[in-house]
Amino acid sequence: MEHDIRPWGQYWVLEDADTHKVKRIEVNPGGRLSYQYHHKRAEVWTMVNGTGRITLNGEIKDYSTGEVAIIPLGAKHRIENPFNEPLVFVEVQHGTYFGEDDIIRIEDDYNRE
Repeated sequence: MEHDIRPWGQYWVLEDADTHKVKRIEVNPGGRLSYQYHHKRAEVWTMVNGTGRITLNGEIKDYSTGEVAIIPLGAKHRIENPFNEPLVFVEVQHGTYFGEDDIIRIEDDYNRE
């Protein structure tokens, strides 16, 4: 199982197929992913522990355990964890390509390209 540690937390790839990819993602307290979008995939995020603060095309909303966020293809999005407990969510990607190089970062706390 693929596992990657990032400045904001870590993720595991649970399934990687031609039509979809599934990740379990943990965001540390105070961590946030880059504000980004994708050319070739849409995503569905299901909160499984904690609360995620999601920015979607400039709109900010908190999602609690059990709630689901739909990230359409091309939508600008970010998730952050401004709370004290770890945030865990499951990300299901669907589209035509799922490589990490299809991340177009608009803004990033960690100065990544």
